[in-house]
Amino acid sequence: RPKTKRAKRFLEKREPKLKENTKNAMLLKGGNANLTVTEVLKDIYAVKKPFAVMYKKKNITRPFEDQTSLEFFSKKSDCSLFLFGSHNKKRPNNLVIGRMFDYHVLDMIELGVEKFVSLKDVKNSKCPEGTKPMLIFAGDMFDVNEEYRRLKSLLIDFFRGPSVPSIRLAGLEYVLHFTAVDGKIYMRSYKVLLKKSGCKIPRIELEEMGPSLDLVMRRTHLASDDLYKLSLKQPKALKPKKKKNISHDVFGSTYGRIHMQKQDLGKLQTRKMKGLKKRPAEKSAEDGGVSPKKSKSA
Repeated sequence: RPKTKRAKRFLEKREPKLKENTKNAMLLKGGNANLTVTEVLKDIYAVKKPFAVMYKKKNITRPFEDQTSLEFFSKKSDCSLFLFGSHNKKRPNNLVIGRMFDYHVLDMIELGVEKFVSLKDVKNSKCPEGTKPMLIFAGDMFDVNEEYRRLKSLLIDFFRGPSVPSIRLAGLEYVLHFTAVDGKIYMRSYKVLLKKSGCKIPRIELEEMGPSLDLVMRRTHLASDDLYKLSLKQPKALKPKKKKNISHDVFGSTYGRIHMQKQDLGKLQTRKMKGLKKRPAEKSAEDGGVSPKKSKSA
């Protein structure tokens, strides 16, 4: 139980919500991280801000052997995503990207950096902090291979940013492009330039902004199917309620079924034609008696 009001507010922020907050990421470096790994972490932090926490001190840990330190930092900083950088002779320029579920490691993929171009090396204008990027994935491996499919889901979780109700054209100014080909993953980032085109729709140009990474997949630690399915479970309050008597066809048209009381079709008004006109005998039978004849006028 919280002893102060400040502790109570802190615990209320950590409580489960129907609509969760934007996922934060923590960036850590191992005890033997070199300059390349440090620069990669700094550039990813610049892209991810303000939804990121950067730990500057070195942490002597091996995520694939012992995950307790990662889980401790995740609970301390309330981060469900992490990026760990290290360097050694066996695995040079090593990055481990992963995510948490209930403060325990869910997925974890190890990537090796073969080529790196920093934000500082590209002398172009940069996007402002907190810009929501557009994510593009190219390559059949992201749809065929299970490890690459999980990596795609992990990258979307890491870079997608906050959920927004609407989008304006001028806000689409940052692109992250991932290409999987020949066993490598190429990450490129571009700034979108809106040029005059002489019509309402502007002409689009892409200008390389940085960072740029050539990655290769090394080790993977993927969650089991049952645990992964449990992590995707949504509360019942968020699921849309099914509306009765409404159906949709393959073209997206909506059809509704209306229930009405039983109607007497005998009283239905039809088109007035001589052939459908009732005879005097039929009228008198409906009225229950013989109608008196009209007297001729003198």
